[in-house]
Amino acid sequence: MTDEQMRTSLVRALSGAVRGEVEFDATARALMTMDASNYRRVPLGVVAPRDADDIAAALAVCRAHEVPVVPRGGGTSIAGQATGTGVVLDLTRHLRKIVELDAGARTAVVQPGVILDDLRRAAAPYGLTFGPDPSTHSRCTLGGMIGNNSCGSHSVAWGTTADNVEALTVARYGGDTLRLGRGRWDDAPAGLRELAGSHLALLRTGFPELPRRISGYALDALLPERGPDLARAFCGSEGTLGVVTEATVRLVAAPEARALAVLGYADESAAAEAAPGLLPYCPLTVEGMAADLVREPAGLPRGGAWLFVETGGATPAEARARAEQILRAADAVDAAVVTDPAGQRALWRIREDASGTATRMPDGSEAWPGWEDCAVPPARLGPYLREFRALLTAHGLRGTPYGHFGDGCIHVRIDFDLLSGDGVARFRRFSEELATLVVAHGGSLSGEHGDGQARAELLPRMYGDELVALFGRFKDLWDPDGGMNPGVLARPARLDENLRFDVLPKRPVDVTFGYPHDDGDFSAAVRRCVGVAKCRTAQAPGAGVMCPSFRATGEEAHSTRGRARLLHEMLAGEVITDGWRSREVRDALDLCLSCKGCRSDCPVGVDMATYKAEFLHHHYRGRLRPAAHYVMGRLPGWLRLAAPFAPVLNALARIRPFAALAKRLAGIAAERTIPVLAGETFTRWAVKRGRRGTVLLSGDQAVTVWPDTFTNHLCPEVGRAAVRVLEAAGRTALYPGRGVCCGLTYVSTGQLDKARRVMRRTLDRMGTTLGGPLVVLEPSCAATLRTDLPELLPDDSRAAELAASVRTLAQYLEEYAPDWQPPRLDRPVTGQTHCHQHAVLGDAAERRLRERAGLAGELAGGCCGLAGNFGFERGHWGVSVACAEEQLLPSVRSAEPGTDILADGFSCRTQLAQLAGVRSRHLAELLAEGLNGTDTHPI
Repeated sequence: MTDEQMRTSLVRALSGAVRGEVEFDATARALMTMDASNYRRVPLGVVAPRDADDIAAALAVCRAHEVPVVPRGGGTSIAGQATGTGVVLDLTRHLRKIVELDAGARTAVVQPGVILDDLRRAAAPYGLTFGPDPSTHSRCTLGGMIGNNSCGSHSVAWGTTADNVEALTVARYGGDTLRLGRGRWDDAPAGLRELAGSHLALLRTGFPELPRRISGYALDALLPERGPDLARAFCGSEGTLGVVTEATVRLVAAPEARALAVLGYADESAAAEAAPGLLPYCPLTVEGMAADLVREPAGLPRGGAWLFVETGGATPAEARARAEQILRAADAVDAAVVTDPAGQRALWRIREDASGTATRMPDGSEAWPGWEDCAVPPARLGPYLREFRALLTAHGLRGTPYGHFGDGCIHVRIDFDLLSGDGVARFRRFSEELATLVVAHGGSLSGEHGDGQARAELLPRMYGDELVALFGRFKDLWDPDGGMNPGVLARPARLDENLRFDVLPKRPVDVTFGYPHDDGDFSAAVRRCVGVAKCRTAQAPGAGVMCPSFRATGEEAHSTRGRARLLHEMLAGEVITDGWRSREVRDALDLCLSCKGCRSDCPVGVDMATYKAEFLHHHYRGRLRPAAHYVMGRLPGWLRLAAPFAPVLNALARIRPFAALAKRLAGIAAERTIPVLAGETFTRWAVKRGRRGTVLLSGDQAVTVWPDTFTNHLCPEVGRAAVRVLEAAGRTALYPGRGVCCGLTYVSTGQLDKARRVMRRTLDRMGTTLGGPLVVLEPSCAATLRTDLPELLPDDSRAAELAASVRTLAQYLEEYAPDWQPPRLDRPVTGQTHCHQHAVLGDAAERRLRERAGLAGELAGGCCGLAGNFGFERGHWGVSVACAEEQLLPSVRSAEPGTDILADGFSCRTQLAQLAGVRSRHLAELLAEGLNGTDTHPI
């Protein structure tokens, strides 16, 4: 039978046996080639089972066809165990049910695809939680945690996942099901009891005693004095023994109140040596990280490294008292106690994002996992770190350790060169020497994420040949056909095989953007995504934005990570073979809103909006584009032509048949209302006032107001209001030459040649206003000028000069008119911070200005869903509405009477008007109306 015949037979058999999706297309395969590790393996296909019966059926079919199986949860494994060459079981799509939660017994029964945070939210009303909490808690699954025996920052208090598992139901290769628990051998695979009984001495002496010993199989859980505990022995088996179909887990009481003691030390070795001395005080966490991983101070005390020590109590006072006791016991350079929940969340976010921020060294060079989570006895951590640093230096490598200092577990990303043969050889030599060092300190090669392909080859150094051979026999009893995740743990692949970088182009790809943070290399930009999957959260964290399309669809292809994976495979050319012409990549990027949220919210700074524009530029080069690209993508030109005929065109747009025809021809969603054109443009109004930057000399009191397309043609009242505010602050508003444009709509539709022509023309027409402060009222245009302009015109120094001059209204007032007092409005506000402002410009100045004006209340995070041309394009209506319904519309509906709705972006205001029927305003409008003493029309 040929490979194609085998594949056809397998697909037919799986499709007939399971009710879930069977996907063997290029997109499905490309999305599953990698996890969060350095490794890549191309699967045959993907099955998304709907229930336990589907899992068993898929395993039976795969065994009959001699095809290996890889169970996969959130895909955040760092050692390569969530990749494989056979059939990947995607357990996240359907198996996300919490079957039962028994608060009295403190247990929960869950399916393997349940997200950890979902379980914690369900347990919270009962004062309970699931103890283990890796930094990926918002997207990792319980099945994946069981497979890797995950831990997290609270393991000093509540242990590993294995410590919190009561019983497991698992399906083996072939489909038979076992129920695993403690104290009985009833459902054990044949021969397992005899295997354990004949090697009791080895099982009692062969495993190091330390809290984070995750490496290898937990065969010591089969000792008679420990149960035996088959469920515990299964934990950490990395999908090599079977598939969890249901798990009974133990819950723990969550403290009523928490406090965070943050202790500063000279360096991470000093912090590591201090950590064991804090354990007698029974903290909930003892986490450590060095200053190299902190991009912003964020209120941390003085020091070159910090311990984050969390305490709990029945009351805030009790939690604080325990934290202060920690402070008194610690010999720290500086220290602080944080009791404010928001302050604690901000500090924890720094620690949790370290797995991403560590992938870039302070100088911007790349760093990689591979030795992400070794563990040594906590008392040995200080000496180990000093020798670890010396080993790095000896190999000419750099890395910044952080992690679970209280448990002796260290995370680190190292600047391995995994692109060249010499670099890979050095990676192997370093790995072998580091394994020897860890073992010399009585440690475990893995202290959290499992061995996978990254470390399993080196297990004989830790356990010896006899015990590793026993691991192989243990694996064979569970999986005699060898179909469960081969190449992992038992008889593993080499640690320098299957590296995901091998398939990428050896020379830089010809691209249009400058990619200044990646040395102009598009492949390096795509490599930024290491798979930590912060984009796969079901809820935007706080004021965060990334990734609205994933939250709307729940599909991997519509996450930032999924799109990065598809671009990676496009560059590789193995699964996706038609390069820039790829329909798979085009379809995945079609639902990218270009919100730029990933630019700021992704820990490694993936910028999918830029990658999308780049792709569309190449994809449609020399080809017919969608109608929306010719209409909305060239909106500035069309609006300039339409301006003299605004009354007539507005009247025609109110005629339903004419509007329907116009929308159909323009590629606009039928559900959308065509925006009303202004009777008088902002620039025409400004010219009538007689103040043009080309004729009026600028000075300290002068500021240029940017006439962006939206303010100019669709909402000139915003521009007029801003001028009123600036004049009240004692400033003179200037205006650049006619016909200037940031190029936003051309960029968002990938018309980059046109965008660059428009941008160069704009620079030519800026006249004497170039270099002075530039107030841009539309956040998307401000973001384009700040980032896209210099990245598309890196050879034009004027582009960088203009980008540096961009300010929002609030930023300008704070910087150039700090003594001006805004009118006191003293009323509540709601609404949304524009996604581009969040991602590129920041909103700190806006927050402070609102506070000074007496505008109380927080604006929603997320994305409004309109996102420029996206929400207007045909086929995007459903996702656009779903994005708006996530945060924006609920916040408006729940607002109290008298609340003003703020939305500085034209898209956000349009979405609110069309979906909620409410009027929202730019901050400039509220301030101007306050100056005028007019009614601000609260809802």
